[in-house]
Amino acid sequence: MADSAHPEPRLRVLLAEDQFLTREGTRLLLEERDDVEVVGTADDFESVIAEARRLEPDVVVMDVKMPPTYTMEGIEAAHRIRAERPRTGILVLTQHDDEAYVWALLGRGVAGLGYLHKVRVGDLDQLVRALHEVAAGGSVLDPRIVEQLLAHRSRKPGSAIGTLTPAERDTLRLMAEGRSNPAIADALSVSLGAVEKRIAAILSKLGLAEERDLNRRVAAVLIYLREAAGSTATGRPPESAV
Repeated sequence: MADSAHPEPRLRVLLAEDQFLTREGTRLLLEERDDVEVVGTADDFESVIAEARRLEPDVVVMDVKMPPTYTMEGIEAAHRIRAERPRTGILVLTQHDDEAYVWALLGRGVAGLGYLHKVRVGDLDQLVRALHEVAAGGSVLDPRIVEQLLAHRSRKPGSAIGTLTPAERDTLRLMAEGRSNPAIADALSVSLGAVEKRIAAILSKLGLAEERDLNRRVAAVLIYLREAAGSTATGRPPESAV
Protein backbone atom coordinates (compact mmCIF):
# COMPACT_ATOMS: atom_id res chain seq x y z
CA MET A 1 0.00 0.00 0.00
CA ALA A 2 1.45 3.36 -1.06
CA ASP A 3 2.04 6.13 1.50
CA SER A 4 1.78 9.87 0.99
CA ALA A 5 5.50 10.09 0.16
CA HIS A 6 5.26 7.38 -2.51
CA PRO A 7 1.76 7.56 -4.05
CA GLU A 8 0.66 5.03 -6.63
CA PRO A 9 1.03 6.37 -10.20
CA ARG A 10 -2.21 7.50 -11.76
CA LEU A 11 -3.82 5.42 -14.48
CA ARG A 12 -3.13 7.12 -17.84
CA VAL A 13 -6.28 7.07 -19.99
CA LEU A 14 -6.84 7.97 -23.65
CA LEU A 15 -10.50 8.78 -24.33
CA ALA A 16 -11.85 8.25 -27.86
CA GLU A 17 -15.39 9.47 -28.57
CA ASP A 18 -16.72 11.39 -31.57
CA GLN A 19 -19.59 13.07 -29.67
CA PHE A 20 -18.12 16.20 -28.07
CA LEU A 21 -20.51 16.42 -25.12
CA THR A 22 -20.14 12.73 -24.26
CA ARG A 23 -16.37 12.92 -24.59
CA GLU A 24 -16.02 16.03 -22.43
CA GLY A 25 -18.54 14.82 -19.86
CA THR A 26 -16.70 11.52 -19.45
CA ARG A 27 -13.35 13.31 -19.28
CA LEU A 28 -14.56 15.66 -16.53
CA LEU A 29 -15.96 12.73 -14.52
CA LEU A 30 -12.73 10.75 -14.76
CA GLU A 31 -10.64 13.76 -13.81
CA GLU A 32 -12.50 13.93 -10.51
CA ARG A 33 -10.53 10.86 -9.48
CA ASP A 34 -7.06 11.14 -7.99
CA ASP A 35 -6.07 7.76 -9.45
CA VAL A 36 -6.92 8.57 -13.08
CA GLU A 37 -5.33 10.99 -15.55
CA VAL A 38 -6.92 11.62 -18.96
CA VAL A 39 -3.79 12.14 -21.04
CA GLY A 40 -5.54 12.76 -24.35
CA THR A 41 -8.66 12.52 -26.47
CA ALA A 42 -9.48 11.35 -29.99
CA ASP A 43 -12.59 11.48 -32.15
CA ASP A 44 -12.09 8.97 -34.98
CA PHE A 45 -10.26 5.81 -36.01
CA GLU A 46 -7.09 7.46 -37.31
CA SER A 47 -6.72 9.84 -34.38
CA VAL A 48 -7.12 7.15 -31.71
CA ILE A 49 -4.46 5.00 -33.40
CA ALA A 50 -2.11 7.98 -33.67
CA GLU A 51 -2.69 9.16 -30.10
CA ALA A 52 -2.27 5.66 -28.68
CA ARG A 53 1.13 5.47 -30.37
CA ARG A 54 2.15 8.95 -29.23
CA LEU A 55 0.87 8.88 -25.65
CA GLU A 56 1.30 5.17 -24.81
CA PRO A 57 -1.64 5.19 -22.33
CA ASP A 58 -2.42 2.47 -19.82
CA VAL A 59 -6.01 2.23 -21.08
CA VAL A 60 -7.89 3.39 -24.17
CA VAL A 61 -11.63 4.02 -23.74
CA MET A 62 -13.66 4.11 -26.94
CA ASP A 63 -17.02 3.46 -28.56
CA VAL A 64 -17.79 0.68 -31.04
CA LYS A 65 -18.80 3.07 -33.83
CA MET A 66 -16.68 6.06 -34.80
CA PRO A 67 -15.91 8.06 -37.94
CA PRO A 68 -15.35 7.66 -40.78
CA THR A 69 -17.93 4.89 -41.44
CA TYR A 70 -19.58 4.43 -38.01
CA THR A 71 -19.45 0.65 -38.28
CA MET A 72 -16.88 -1.12 -36.05
CA GLU A 73 -13.95 1.32 -36.01
CA GLY A 74 -13.65 1.10 -32.22
CA ILE A 75 -13.24 -2.67 -32.25
CA GLU A 76 -10.85 -2.55 -35.20
CA ALA A 77 -8.82 0.12 -33.41
CA ALA A 78 -8.81 -1.99 -30.24
CA HIS A 79 -7.22 -4.94 -32.04
CA ARG A 80 -4.74 -2.67 -33.85
CA ILE A 81 -3.64 -1.02 -30.61
CA ARG A 82 -3.36 -4.33 -28.76
CA ALA A 83 -1.30 -5.80 -31.59
CA GLU A 84 1.16 -2.91 -31.32
CA ARG A 85 1.09 -2.53 -27.53
CA PRO A 86 -0.24 -5.73 -25.88
CA ARG A 87 -0.07 -4.23 -22.39
CA THR A 88 -2.50 -1.42 -23.22
CA GLY A 89 -5.94 -2.12 -21.78
CA ILE A 90 -9.01 -1.44 -23.90
CA LEU A 91 -12.42 -0.54 -22.49
CA VAL A 92 -15.23 -0.31 -25.02
CA LEU A 93 -17.88 2.01 -23.62
CA THR A 94 -20.93 1.93 -25.85
CA GLN A 95 -24.71 2.08 -26.08
CA HIS A 96 -24.79 -0.98 -28.37
CA ASP A 97 -25.96 -4.23 -26.75
CA ASP A 98 -25.65 -6.43 -29.87
CA GLU A 99 -23.69 -9.51 -28.85
CA ALA A 100 -22.04 -9.58 -32.29
CA TYR A 101 -19.96 -6.61 -31.17
CA VAL A 102 -19.02 -8.43 -27.96
CA TRP A 103 -17.74 -11.44 -29.92
CA ALA A 104 -15.93 -9.19 -32.41
CA LEU A 105 -14.01 -7.69 -29.49
CA LEU A 106 -13.49 -10.78 -27.34
CA GLY A 107 -13.38 -13.57 -29.91
CA ARG A 108 -9.56 -13.54 -30.02
CA GLY A 109 -9.14 -13.48 -26.23
CA VAL A 110 -10.35 -11.48 -23.25
CA ALA A 111 -7.17 -10.42 -21.42
CA GLY A 112 -6.94 -6.65 -21.11
CA LEU A 113 -10.34 -6.06 -22.73
CA GLY A 114 -13.63 -4.77 -21.37
CA TYR A 115 -17.10 -4.07 -22.77
CA LEU A 116 -19.45 -1.83 -20.79
CA HIS A 117 -22.69 -0.05 -21.56
CA LYS A 118 -22.51 3.76 -21.48
CA VAL A 119 -25.00 3.87 -18.62
CA ARG A 120 -22.06 2.74 -16.47
CA VAL A 121 -20.56 6.23 -16.82
CA GLY A 122 -23.06 7.26 -14.16
CA ASP A 123 -21.40 4.86 -11.71
CA LEU A 124 -17.93 6.35 -11.58
CA ASP A 125 -16.60 3.80 -9.10
CA GLN A 126 -17.61 0.90 -11.34
CA LEU A 127 -16.14 2.61 -14.40
CA VAL A 128 -12.82 3.25 -12.67
CA ARG A 129 -12.71 -0.33 -11.35
CA ALA A 130 -13.14 -1.53 -14.93
CA LEU A 131 -10.31 0.74 -16.10
CA HIS A 132 -7.96 -0.65 -13.47
CA GLU A 133 -9.03 -4.22 -14.25
CA VAL A 134 -8.25 -4.05 -17.98
CA ALA A 135 -5.06 -2.07 -17.33
CA ALA A 136 -3.89 -4.97 -15.15
CA GLY A 137 -4.64 -7.48 -17.91
CA GLY A 138 -8.02 -8.57 -16.59
CA SER A 139 -11.36 -8.58 -18.37
CA VAL A 140 -14.73 -6.93 -17.77
CA LEU A 141 -18.09 -7.66 -19.35
CA ASP A 142 -21.20 -5.65 -18.59
CA PRO A 143 -23.64 -7.59 -16.34
CA ARG A 144 -26.49 -6.54 -18.61
CA ILE A 145 -24.77 -8.17 -21.60
CA VAL A 146 -24.02 -11.31 -19.61
CA GLU A 147 -27.67 -11.64 -18.59
CA GLN A 148 -28.73 -11.38 -22.25
CA LEU A 149 -26.22 -14.01 -23.34
CA LEU A 150 -27.25 -16.43 -20.61
CA ALA A 151 -30.96 -15.96 -21.29
CA HIS A 152 -30.49 -16.40 -25.04
CA ARG A 153 -28.30 -19.50 -24.76
CA SER A 154 -30.43 -21.17 -22.09
CA ARG A 155 -33.36 -21.28 -24.54
CA LYS A 156 -31.35 -23.21 -27.14
CA PRO A 157 -32.31 -26.90 -27.45
CA GLY A 158 -29.69 -29.12 -25.85
CA SER A 159 -27.89 -26.19 -24.19
CA ALA A 160 -26.07 -27.28 -21.04
CA ILE A 161 -26.74 -23.84 -19.56
CA GLY A 162 -30.36 -24.90 -19.23
CA THR A 163 -29.23 -27.62 -16.79
CA LEU A 164 -27.67 -25.12 -14.37
CA THR A 165 -29.45 -24.30 -11.15
CA PRO A 166 -30.40 -20.65 -10.47
CA ALA A 167 -27.49 -20.42 -8.01
CA GLU A 168 -25.09 -21.79 -10.62
CA ARG A 169 -26.41 -19.35 -13.24
CA ASP A 170 -25.78 -16.45 -10.85
CA THR A 171 -22.27 -17.73 -10.28
CA LEU A 172 -21.63 -18.18 -14.00
CA ARG A 173 -22.81 -14.63 -14.67
CA LEU A 174 -20.30 -13.28 -12.16
CA MET A 175 -17.55 -15.54 -13.53
CA ALA A 176 -18.16 -14.15 -17.00
CA GLU A 177 -17.85 -10.62 -15.61
CA GLY A 178 -14.34 -11.51 -14.50
CA ARG A 179 -14.99 -11.67 -10.73
CA SER A 180 -12.60 -13.64 -8.52
CA ASN A 181 -13.97 -16.41 -6.31
CA PRO A 182 -13.86 -14.23 -3.16
CA ALA A 183 -15.64 -11.42 -5.04
CA ILE A 184 -18.34 -13.84 -6.18
CA ALA A 185 -18.79 -15.08 -2.62
CA ASP A 186 -19.15 -11.51 -1.40
CA ALA A 187 -21.61 -10.54 -4.14
CA LEU A 188 -23.82 -13.59 -3.50
CA SER A 189 -23.40 -13.56 0.30
CA VAL A 190 -22.22 -17.17 0.42
CA SER A 191 -19.03 -18.86 1.61
CA LEU A 192 -15.96 -19.21 -0.55
CA GLY A 193 -16.34 -22.98 -0.32
CA ALA A 194 -19.87 -22.76 -1.71
CA VAL A 195 -18.61 -20.72 -4.67
CA GLU A 196 -15.85 -23.23 -5.38
CA LYS A 197 -18.38 -26.09 -5.36
CA ARG A 198 -20.70 -24.20 -7.72
CA ILE A 199 -17.87 -23.46 -10.13
CA ALA A 200 -16.80 -27.10 -10.14
CA ALA A 201 -20.40 -28.10 -10.92
CA ILE A 202 -20.70 -25.47 -13.66
CA LEU A 203 -17.49 -26.50 -15.40
CA SER A 204 -18.50 -30.15 -15.14
CA LYS A 205 -21.94 -29.51 -16.65
CA LEU A 206 -20.48 -27.34 -19.41
CA GLY A 207 -17.79 -29.88 -20.22
CA LEU A 208 -15.01 -27.38 -19.50
CA ALA A 209 -11.81 -28.08 -17.60
CA GLU A 210 -10.93 -25.95 -14.59
CA GLU A 211 -8.35 -23.27 -15.37
CA ARG A 212 -6.09 -21.64 -12.81
CA ASP A 213 -5.81 -18.34 -14.66
CA LEU A 214 -8.91 -16.14 -14.29
CA ASN A 215 -8.79 -14.74 -17.82
CA ARG A 216 -8.59 -18.22 -19.33
CA ARG A 217 -11.54 -19.29 -17.21
CA VAL A 218 -13.58 -16.27 -18.33
CA ALA A 219 -12.56 -16.90 -21.93
CA ALA A 220 -13.70 -20.52 -21.68
CA VAL A 221 -17.09 -19.49 -20.36
CA LEU A 222 -17.56 -16.79 -22.98
CA ILE A 223 -16.51 -19.09 -25.80
CA TYR A 224 -18.93 -21.70 -24.52
CA LEU A 225 -21.76 -19.17 -24.51
CA ARG A 226 -20.95 -18.21 -28.09
CA GLU A 227 -20.74 -21.79 -29.30
CA ALA A 228 -23.57 -23.25 -27.21
CA ALA A 229 -25.98 -23.08 -30.13
CA GLY A 230 -23.85 -25.70 -31.86
CA SER A 231 -23.66 -28.05 -28.88
CA THR A 232 -24.88 -31.61 -29.18
CA ALA A 233 -27.83 -32.99 -27.26
CA THR A 234 -25.41 -34.20 -24.58
CA GLY A 235 -24.59 -30.61 -23.74
CA ARG A 236 -20.89 -30.89 -24.54
CA PRO A 237 -19.45 -27.88 -26.40
CA PRO A 238 -17.83 -28.27 -29.80
CA GLU A 239 -14.06 -28.73 -29.84
CA SER A 240 -13.47 -25.09 -30.76
CA ALA A 241 -14.97 -24.02 -27.44
CA VAL A 242 -12.48 -25.85 -25.26
